[in-house]
Amino acid sequence: MTTERTGIITFKGNGLTLLGTPAGVGDKAPSFNVLANDLSPRTLGDYKGKVVIISAVPSLDTGVCDMETRRFNQEAANLGEDVKILTVSCDLPFAQARWCGAAGVQAVETLSDHKDLSFGMAYGVVIKELRLLTRAVFVVDRNGTITHAQIVPEVTTEPDYAGAIAAAKKAI
Repeated sequence: MTTERTGIITFKGNGLTLLGTPAGVGDKAPSFNVLANDLSPRTLGDYKGKVVIISAVPSLDTGVCDMETRRFNQEAANLGEDVKILTVSCDLPFAQARWCGAAGVQAVETLSDHKDLSFGMAYGVVIKELRLLTRAVFVVDRNGTITHAQIVPEVTTEPDYAGAIAAAKKAI
């Protein structure tokens, strides 16, 4: 049975429904199956031993998602090799690769949840009405525990970068 939650997010002021199991601080980070830009499978286990910032966005082809992913790409330089930053969206892997090339994004790994919504359902961030992911940021420590979780209340606004970066630095 799919969990439906309302009253959590809006898109341009209009309420939307989130699907999936909510993941929060202190929870064991759920595994997921997504696709890398080359169509190879990726799971959370592929990043074992790293601190992982997971930035969920509706689409890289929108202004706020573009700004957010570029910002995390810039922040990556200050975080070092112990931190991996992932941006997950329902964009096709080909579109993600094209966007990264055009934007010069190399420090953030973009992953596609378009096929099964595995990540979105596991973290409770699928927008029912749009079949896209809502804007959210999770930080997972080296032990696989979520240490920071933010579902951005208004999809068209940016997340709390400072909070996510601070949580990642604390987990190093």
